[in-house]
Amino acid sequence: MIHLIKFSLSFLWIFTGLTSLYFARDTGYEILAKGGVEGLVADVFVFGGGVLDIIIGIWLVSGFYLRQCCKIQILIIIVYSILLTFIDPTYWLHPFGPLTKNIPILVLILVLFNHKELS
Repeated sequence: MIHLIKFSLSFLWIFTGLTSLYFARDTGYEILAKGGVEGLVADVFVFGGGVLDIIIGIWLVSGFYLRQCCKIQILIIIVYSILLTFIDPTYWLHPFGPLTKNIPILVLILVLFNHKELS
């Protein structure tokens, strides 16, 4: 079961990164523009965020220092959630759950973090 959690989280991070970089880049720019972030700073955030997501996904699959990876995932999700809440709090009520889905994702990360094989 723990492998399913690890690989499903990895898929989520990698696919989200690829989406940010290639499939729906404009969506990232639109969200950032709502928060007043445009131009070069927006480019850095969209590109950097996409690359960071892919790195996290690959890191999960690698199996190295998984506890540290879990801590970083939690930090990133909290930061993303806080930023998106300030940019547009209605994302908490969005029917596709761009923010609410983070709660079960955090739980899965905590399950992985607390797994005995990582101790």
